[in-house]
Amino acid sequence: MEWLWIAVATCVLVSCSVKDDWWFEYEEGIRHYSKEALNKEFPEKTRPVSFKHPAFQCPDMSPSPSVPSSEFVKVADIKVIAALGDSLTIGGYGSFQDVITLAIIKLFNPKLVGAAPGKTVHGMQAHISETGFNLAVTGQNTNLPGQTRHLIDTLRGYEGLNFEQDWKLLTILMGMNDICDYCKDKQALFSVDNFIHYITVSLEMLMNEVPRMIVNVVQILPMQTLREVQKPTPGCLLQSFCSCLIEPVAKSPELRELVEVNLEFQKRLEQLLHSDRFFKDDFAVVLQPFLKHADPPRLPNGKIDMTFFTHDCFHFTIKGHEELAKGLWNNMFQPEGGKMIVSSFSDPISLICPPM
Repeated sequence: MEWLWIAVATCVLVSCSVKDDWWFEYEEGIRHYSKEALNKEFPEKTRPVSFKHPAFQCPDMSPSPSVPSSEFVKVADIKVIAALGDSLTIGGYGSFQDVITLAIIKLFNPKLVGAAPGKTVHGMQAHISETGFNLAVTGQNTNLPGQTRHLIDTLRGYEGLNFEQDWKLLTILMGMNDICDYCKDKQALFSVDNFIHYITVSLEMLMNEVPRMIVNVVQILPMQTLREVQKPTPGCLLQSFCSCLIEPVAKSPELRELVEVNLEFQKRLEQLLHSDRFFKDDFAVVLQPFLKHADPPRLPNGKIDMTFFTHDCFHFTIKGHEELAKGLWNNMFQPEGGKMIVSSFSDPISLICPPM
């Protein structure tokens, strides 16, 4: 039995109603930069206007002859894409950052609905015309059910979408902010129990209310190596974004505990999703593990390749998001037990085609 899972990584900046302390510090750090100045100082994080991706073609890019069940969905059957999560699901930060929607699936279905056409600025309300169906929220921790309700209501009321018949693809990446804030409330708000509870509630909402949907849940990445992603430049505020990871000294009990908690987040997510609990004829949830052991991209000398990270030293540039997108895409076409797990993003990932 072939399982044809498809994926898309969308990178677009979505608004957040609360101006957190770390965001204020970040704005203060970069406020003297113009877009031109940023591009001049960090040319390695930008891309020439003439840049084009190599053509990607597959032997079979046609839709199913009739609406399929969840086991037999083909790429071209997907009519709608969406995303939920935190700022890593979104994209680069600030109005200076180029925004890209890497919608590989659009090559299979040019009429795809939901891709993000633009970007908005943190702290300002965003319209769906700017966000598409990427409804991830900057700085979000536990409120995934709130995002889920927003998505369901948006899909139900969206003109031109057949809510009952159209196949929908949703990608969820969340949990890193909980780990970053773990030391602030480890027994309750940022505990692994709380994280799994809200993931479960959200998936049950989707399964009970949204027909014809495939949900890709991306495994949380190992975060200890992010301690190396620091530079003494304006706006590089990883210590503010992720203080519980950055502030403990090397080999300290606090750091060891956080590393163990990171592994527990991964383990509990696997336990939740490696079952048929969230599967039926018109709905399926799949855990995509490609980030489980991922090491940040490195230069030949072993140092972190900072061209993959934005000026805040925490989020990804377009270059970084494209590699994430390719890893996720490939996972979608690989069976459980045979999915690629990236050891390092230092080597570019090649896209694979769906099985015939």
